[in-house]
Amino acid sequence: MSMHNAEIADAFDEMGDLLSIQGDSPFRIRAYQRAAQVIRGLPRQLSEMGGSEEYQELPGIGEDLAGKIAELVHTGHLRALEKLRRGVPPGVRELLKLPGMGPVRVRALQQGLHVRNATELERAIGAGALSQLRGFGPVIQSRLRAALSKRSVSAGPQRIGLSVAAQFAEPLRKYLASLEGVQAVEIAGSYRRRRDTVGDLDILICARPEADPIAALGRFGDLREISAAGRTKAACVLRNGLQVDVRVVPTESFGAALLYFTGSRDHNIHLRRIAQEKGLKLSEYGLFRGARRLAGETERQVYEALKLSWMEPELREDRGEIEAAQSGELPRIIEAGDLKGDLHVHTDASDGQDSLERMVLAARARGLSYIGITDHGKHLGIYRGLDAERLARQGEAIDALNGKHPEIAILKGAEVDILEDGRLALPDSVLSTLDLVLIAVHSHFDLPKARQTARLLRALDNPYVTILAHPSGRLIPGRAASTFDFERILEAAHARRCAIEVNGQPTRLDLDDVRVRAARDAGVLLSLGSDAHSVEQFEFLQGAVSQARRGWARREDVLNCRPVGQLRKLLRELRAG
Repeated sequence: MSMHNAEIADAFDEMGDLLSIQGDSPFRIRAYQRAAQVIRGLPRQLSEMGGSEEYQELPGIGEDLAGKIAELVHTGHLRALEKLRRGVPPGVRELLKLPGMGPVRVRALQQGLHVRNATELERAIGAGALSQLRGFGPVIQSRLRAALSKRSVSAGPQRIGLSVAAQFAEPLRKYLASLEGVQAVEIAGSYRRRRDTVGDLDILICARPEADPIAALGRFGDLREISAAGRTKAACVLRNGLQVDVRVVPTESFGAALLYFTGSRDHNIHLRRIAQEKGLKLSEYGLFRGARRLAGETERQVYEALKLSWMEPELREDRGEIEAAQSGELPRIIEAGDLKGDLHVHTDASDGQDSLERMVLAARARGLSYIGITDHGKHLGIYRGLDAERLARQGEAIDALNGKHPEIAILKGAEVDILEDGRLALPDSVLSTLDLVLIAVHSHFDLPKARQTARLLRALDNPYVTILAHPSGRLIPGRAASTFDFERILEAAHARRCAIEVNGQPTRLDLDDVRVRAARDAGVLLSLGSDAHSVEQFEFLQGAVSQARRGWARREDVLNCRPVGQLRKLLRELRAG
């Protein structure tokens, strides 16, 4: 058993939190927090890397942290973390799970009110004692009161991010596929539909009669327990708490079962209603007229028998895809191969990990024909951002690389903060020198809806803005989307001919699928960006593609599906208004 990146990052985050509660050095705390952030951003599993020496090549990972990563990878435990846990009571650690309760607030409760668990916190709120402490205003108290009132009610299984689910799902798929006699393995459910979060896994297996893949499940290293098992079905739990249902399905029913367990529930209900109207019965075993099976071996057979065109798994949410399939109007949604470039890329000039040239070469190696360098603009020293002078120097370096690598076009850009009042953090005199300008919110996410809307509208008024990046500001998990009037933002973006980004970072996946569809229907161009901070993170373009596909986006709806000549022309037109 080896730990996955998500688990190692969680361990380092917990180290940072516990050290902060104990009042340890801010530099040491930040080292663990930064390491967790870097690890979460790795498309490649640490367990697949070359060990401690290779870990030390990661940014911010020195010999000590590399050793702790190696310990986690090889043993599944971290002695230093276990020691810290013994020094912080379990009730205090539970407080960290409450909304808004970071280690600073938990420490303040301990020191100021001697609060050491949820029950004592509830009493302190009831007595009005929290008002004595800085940082515990009416809003946070209200959130805590609501959370505490629900803590005794089971909320059921929690959904996890798609990328975290993949770290457990794909090894399980690989293991099952390697078993003797197994002919096919498919992960169905919301995972196959590429939803941004996953609640559980449904896995279907097609195997020869003599094979017994269910019996082999117990040997899988990530398994915590098998709660039920038979010859053709098992329910189990992975060590991260993810529920998995495994079914062995005969060849003649495999397509029907895959269709059924992929869902969504509403899509399936709609299909069964269509079948009933034709005098047929549709189930996980196939499509039947009486006792005669008409289709079931493949999904396509089932759809064709119902007189429906093929619907990609990402579309199966009963949001009009069945009606479009009936009328022959289902769009050809975007595929990864349609992308010509990536317009959201960072280098080590700001908060990236790799040099400008390394990022360019990595983009070229992925088959991209252009790349937009969009390091953070300077704002109060955040992100080691670039001011006018540094942007100018970077522009000169880009000019030189364009001459050195003519096979890939490098565009000059910046990611510019939207300030609280809607102004941009760089002046127009700087923005006017760039090929593209991404704007984004990086602070004040909790402004009231009207103020957040006005803030974004003012930012979009700037004539040099090209792309509104990760518009909602959400993080999966941990930060909800900001509240604003999205329809008004779409209207402004359409009027200004400004694109809106679909950000592929696994913790963002922002826009969500519903808003992607709204933008597409409003005629607003989308830009699919990796937000890459290292050469490996170009892999995150696939996350943006999945979100765009779920939102029905076509190649023509996406800014960076255009060849570089058309892109440059369009960027000039956007700037011209």
